[in-house]
Amino acid sequence: MDFRLLGPFEARHQGIRVELGTRRQERCLLAILLLDAGRVVPVPRIADLLWNGAPPASARATVHTYVGRVRAALRPYGVTVTTRHDGYAVDLAEYTVDVREFLDLAGQAAVAGDPGEQVRCYDRALALWRGPLLDGTVDATLRDRLGGRLAELRRTALEQRAETQLTMGLHTRVLADLGPLATELPGRERLTAALMTALYRAGRQAEALELFRTTRHHLVTELGIDPGPALTTLHDRILAGDPRLDRPPAPLYAVRVRDQWLPWTTSGHPALEFCNTYAGWHHSPEVPGSDWLRGYETLAVWAGHHDLADVPLVDHLLKEAAARPEAAATALAEAKAFRAALYACLTDPADTRAFRTVAAVAQQAARAAVLTLGPDGLAQWRLAPSAGLDLPLHATARAAADLLTDPRRLTLRACPSADCGWLFLDESGRRRWCSLATCGEGRADRN
Repeated sequence: MDFRLLGPFEARHQGIRVELGTRRQERCLLAILLLDAGRVVPVPRIADLLWNGAPPASARATVHTYVGRVRAALRPYGVTVTTRHDGYAVDLAEYTVDVREFLDLAGQAAVAGDPGEQVRCYDRALALWRGPLLDGTVDATLRDRLGGRLAELRRTALEQRAETQLTMGLHTRVLADLGPLATELPGRERLTAALMTALYRAGRQAEALELFRTTRHHLVTELGIDPGPALTTLHDRILAGDPRLDRPPAPLYAVRVRDQWLPWTTSGHPALEFCNTYAGWHHSPEVPGSDWLRGYETLAVWAGHHDLADVPLVDHLLKEAAARPEAAATALAEAKAFRAALYACLTDPADTRAFRTVAAVAQQAARAAVLTLGPDGLAQWRLAPSAGLDLPLHATARAAADLLTDPRRLTLRACPSADCGWLFLDESGRRRWCSLATCGEGRADRN
């Protein structure tokens, strides 16, 4: 059973819409219980909500009657409403509520370290909204009482998604997502700032400035306040044509390759560089330890940058990823899982579980490898295009296997700074910082 509250109230069983009574009050009661699914909603609160703060003397008996009718309507679908103490609760079972899905996805987005994953979670969460909460079932007053927090979370999700999209250079997506909402949320300065930035990057400076004037007028006349410093500064920068607004901020220690940001080479070995794409991954995208693999395109370009795939093969992978986005997302997820295992294997030789994971992928890669003759006359193992979207993963796994069998593996070090964590080979045994030498501990060791 699927319940949809983020828009007109709907109930579906196996994809087919189900009518659960014709009385608005009964649907409203069920919605109140579903908003707090698994928790007891006291009868006084139910009555207060159903009668908008003025329940009649017969409210308790009427609520009991409504609950009986709702139970009868739900019984064929295995959904039960139980009586607990002085209230009622919808038991958690094999059913979904879009409100709960929205909260889960918004929570996942908030903690996602990868901007691409954050946007994907927000996309899925916001797509659940089909209109105002319980549209057609509750009035505006009750909607505010029931869903004020949900509405605020939706607005915050819209703003955070837009800001993340701008850091990824996706200003056209911001225009498509926020354009229709500009008049709906005139007092949201973060939303206005994101939309103004997107308009400016799209060459629509005059519209960006007009949006600021409209927002300022609303804030002054409706709320009696002026725009905040962030929005005012953005307005001044747009007015001056600040060239820094034309592009998203570049990550630290990055190099631009085929329109993708990649980390600087720090170790000289592909397997280590693959781990160094997320060393220190608990940080934000602007610091050295951010996760660089934000999409499959980055993975394919990274493989070409480190000579694990030639240019025509990278072109093929990019086209294949564009044609099969779900398969590309799966391949990226597998690569990230392998990366975590490889980092653990290299930093903790006693981690046999991580070693077995790495070895299993390396063995798969070995079966797909072919021996080719290079332009210098030397033979080399390469992966054929038949490896498909997994080619960057398999190529990295082969490089990892070569390192694990090389005595140089015993000279591996990890930069000790919590802000870094990159891996490097140090045959001298004396170096205590990575080749960037930009982190605090690295600088301290050098002094």
